[in-house]
Amino acid sequence: MATHALPDRISTYDEPTPPAAHIGKAAVVALGLLAVATGALESVVTPTLPLLQDELDLSPAAGALLSIALLITGAITTPVAGKLGDRYGGKRVMVVLMSVVAAGGLTSAFAPSFPLLLLGQILQGAMVGALPLSFILVRGHFPAAEAKVAIGVVSGMFVGGGMAGTLSAGPVAEALSRHWMFALPTIAVIGATALVHRLVPADPPGHVGETRLDWPGLALLSGMLVTLMLTLSLAPELASQPLVIVALVVVLAGFVVAWTAVQRRAASPMIDLRMLARPAVWRACVLTFVICVGTSAPVYLIPQLLAVPTSGYGFGASATEIGFYLLPGAIAAALAGPLAGIGSKRFGSRAVVTVGAVTMVTALLALAAVHTEVWHLVAAKAMVALANGLIVTAMVTTTATSVHRGDTGIATSVVLVTRVLGYAVGTQVCGALLTAATPAGADVPAESAFVTGFLIAGTVAALSLLVTRNLKESLS
Repeated sequence: MATHALPDRISTYDEPTPPAAHIGKAAVVALGLLAVATGALESVVTPTLPLLQDELDLSPAAGALLSIALLITGAITTPVAGKLGDRYGGKRVMVVLMSVVAAGGLTSAFAPSFPLLLLGQILQGAMVGALPLSFILVRGHFPAAEAKVAIGVVSGMFVGGGMAGTLSAGPVAEALSRHWMFALPTIAVIGATALVHRLVPADPPGHVGETRLDWPGLALLSGMLVTLMLTLSLAPELASQPLVIVALVVVLAGFVVAWTAVQRRAASPMIDLRMLARPAVWRACVLTFVICVGTSAPVYLIPQLLAVPTSGYGFGASATEIGFYLLPGAIAAALAGPLAGIGSKRFGSRAVVTVGAVTMVTALLALAAVHTEVWHLVAAKAMVALANGLIVTAMVTTTATSVHRGDTGIATSVVLVTRVLGYAVGTQVCGALLTAATPAGADVPAESAFVTGFLIAGTVAALSLLVTRNLKESLS
């Protein structure tokens, strides 16, 4: 289950003066229920991906694309949602975005084929942009001390929803059908959104003149991400057609050049590239990218390895069993945030990042060498999840506090997009490895593909240690 550093997004807003009468516990409960529902809907694909690949006759590369579609949409939606919230009010925008999420959930629930299921996941990605708006609403209606508690409650309920989705997706898909594992949390999203609309008071819009949207930049970034994912997912099948791959790479390069030019000239860019010139930001982006590439390998490969039949080298685990095996990793990820905060305060962010990087590299290399027992996979997945949470939390916090308050949103949005790119690239590379290693007419890839995937992820994650050595100033 992917995690998001959502609370940091709210730091781009000026601290409002809380009204005399705050919104009350019922409204916070409604926002919490919405967080539970969206967390559950977000997490159902990971434990059931082998089942979906089998039912829809998908290649591992196509399955990888399905698993990251939501994240890509989220990376594009998040900065736009904040600006639209300023212009039209956070509650209004959040309800609209959650309507898109509901439409995506229903599309996924009724999808008879892979293209429609992929479309549903793309629409569901709007939840990543909607959730920060709930934190903004809480912060705007509560005094500072109470707002922190309420935000913590909503954040915790989102994590809890993710765990519930991880555990329940398999049993629901196996007892009913894959359609119901999307339908049930979507129904919960619709009900919770109705409660939010009824119980949460509207917040006034901000200054329209300060919230111009960079539509050209948004369109080019979307094209860039989609082309990158298509290139990686189609590479194994197009190995005999190098001209097609070259054409896709040329298109991708064109999107990158055009997007860079637009961002440099835009009056209000989606992502201010000048921020990358600052050592604290570009180092954070490099670290975030390599760590997320490392994290994506076990996130994608371990469920696939667990599902390989026992007649081969796998464990023949069902979707229900995979969900239970992934639960310790979800718990470790939930604990990582508080541990990173305590560790950064006591020992410094650089120490936290170093410990996390060493832990991740050790776990990935151990997976490549030994993966013959279920507990090997469960323990390594938990170690990687904990390490990823420690590093990403430390990096986002450090980045947010190393720039001017007015630049916090720009800096953290750059890190967010880098984070999604890391996950997306790592997942698609692993999917391509499994697809390429699956013999014609067979359903199971060679075991060597998993070993190669873990080795590549461990090597890439180890590069973070080289960057960490030069972070004395930015991570003091």
